[in-house]
Amino acid sequence: MKASPPAPVALRPFFDSSVSTIVAGFVAMMTGYTSSLVLMFQAGQAAHLSDAQISSWIWALSIGMAVCTIGLSLRYRAPIVVAWSTPGAALLVSSLPNVAYADAIGAFVVCAVLLTAVGLTSWFDTLMKCIPAGIAAALLAGILFEIGIEIFRAAQYQTTLVLVMFFTYLAGKRLAPRHAIPATLAAGVAMAGALGLLDFSRFHVALAHPVFTMPAFSLSAAIGIGIPLFVVAMASQNVPGIAVLRADGYTTPSAPLISTTGIASLLLAPFGSHGVNLAAITAAICTGREVHEDRDKRYTAAVWCAASSIYLIAGTFGATIAALFAAFPKALVVSVAALALFGSIMSRLTNAMQDARQREPALVTFMVTASGLTLLSIGPAFWGLIAGVATHFVLNARRT
Repeated sequence: MKASPPAPVALRPFFDSSVSTIVAGFVAMMTGYTSSLVLMFQAGQAAHLSDAQISSWIWALSIGMAVCTIGLSLRYRAPIVVAWSTPGAALLVSSLPNVAYADAIGAFVVCAVLLTAVGLTSWFDTLMKCIPAGIAAALLAGILFEIGIEIFRAAQYQTTLVLVMFFTYLAGKRLAPRHAIPATLAAGVAMAGALGLLDFSRFHVALAHPVFTMPAFSLSAAIGIGIPLFVVAMASQNVPGIAVLRADGYTTPSAPLISTTGIASLLLAPFGSHGVNLAAITAAICTGREVHEDRDKRYTAAVWCAASSIYLIAGTFGATIAALFAAFPKALVVSVAALALFGSIMSRLTNAMQDARQREPALVTFMVTASGLTLLSIGPAFWGLIAGVATHFVLNARRT
């Protein structure tokens, strides 16, 4: 008798309702939105955009992130988290007021076309293979380090809240490691309420409506906004985003990931989206062992992040989600994000120092990235990578 063939991969159950994956997804979303949502409002107000245009901007980004995150995570069974470019948003704070909004939309289109073109070629995978594993791990450790130390900065002005969260985390790691972050989040919210730090006075429900703007193209906007956005997206988002996946053992090809986010950015640009890219920090929250012991099930945290009333509802309600996050004290948000990244930082530093020949280049990469160095409007992730690769080449290049 013939044995029954195995069930197709597509029919395998993917929905994992474990508490750790749900909370990892929520913390990833909360970290992404609270870290840079204010930049959207700041840039929009500086450019004198209407509330409807700003809400459309947030809606477009959120829908793009949700669709790409769910689709790519289910397609490749990997925790592929897509986010907007935070450095790109920071760039727009200063550059958006200097151009007409239609020209800015045209620059967003230029950036999206470039990202799509890069994704449809194979050079990005070739580049990633040239980066030593130790340097890639150090790069990620440096990126995550800045978030990790925020808990200790927060302890200076919200000592009681942070200490309660910190010791709850330690107790959770000792007794139930997979539930340490959920317990920490619950303890933080309870303590914030007890201390009177929760403020829902500005909370209101408001639906977002997409506003279409016909792109206009100008050389100055393309050079001043489109090209810098592309460079920032590649250096500060896509390179470390792929490195996060590689560091945790995921061999997902980069080309379809980048091309998908490029196409999504292109379609949503007329509604205000300055671009969605691969996430690094929020992705790291969804890829560690704390999320799930089984690496093949960690992608469900990314699905939860996008589907479980998170990115989609955030996009639909726009300003509502910002008001909700504003109700939580900043110390709570940064502390739970920092604690969620402790495991990732530890594993990255360990991997960075394993190869004796790569230790010094890895150290240089880590220090430059963690320093926050910014030159030519390009963030520290890019310069950390350049410094590490240069150090590696000088110290380890073959001698005649």
